[in-house]
Amino acid sequence: MRDSNRLQRLQQRPLWDFALALYAKPGVEHACLILQDEAGVDVCELLFHCWLYEHGLAAEPGPLKAIREERCRWQQQVTAPLRQLRRGLKPQAAQSESISTLRKTLQTAEIQAERENLQCWQQWALLSSEQEVSVIKGSINQHNIAQWLQDTLFLLPLDNFSSQAPRVREDIQSAFLALASQLDRCESPR
Repeated sequence: MRDSNRLQRLQQRPLWDFALALYAKPGVEHACLILQDEAGVDVCELLFHCWLYEHGLAAEPGPLKAIREERCRWQQQVTAPLRQLRRGLKPQAAQSESISTLRKTLQTAEIQAERENLQCWQQWALLSSEQEVSVIKGSINQHNIAQWLQDTLFLLPLDNFSSQAPRVREDIQSAFLALASQLDRCESPR
């Protein structure tokens, strides 16, 4: 069941604005970077699910698959190469003003690519049916939002990532908890 009030609130608070506000909260940037670099999480998708959560909504797994694949291609073909170039120039940028300027230009392009990605996620949610994005059933509270995000983003439980060192798994779980602690509780369905 979709709640028209929730849909209106999604339209009133664009995903980009939500993402900027959440990312600025204490610990969120660090948590997102750990999840991106250590667990391969698409931070744009992560922010999308957080945005839906704060509105008491969740994307259904089946319909999510197609948009996830489309957005993953974007991340791999556009955002990730820009990020790799920017990060690769970091040592040289410390010694060259022109390379530092180039690095800032790449960062601006990377942020624009992420913004475009978030806008596509938002558009999908706004145009989706109630079978694709629905009101969250039951209560997802601060204690289990980290687990819900983890389950939403990973097909397998984190414990099944056998190649990950225990420290890395702990860092990933801590990152999910840090992120969850900064989310407002979703409202009960009306």
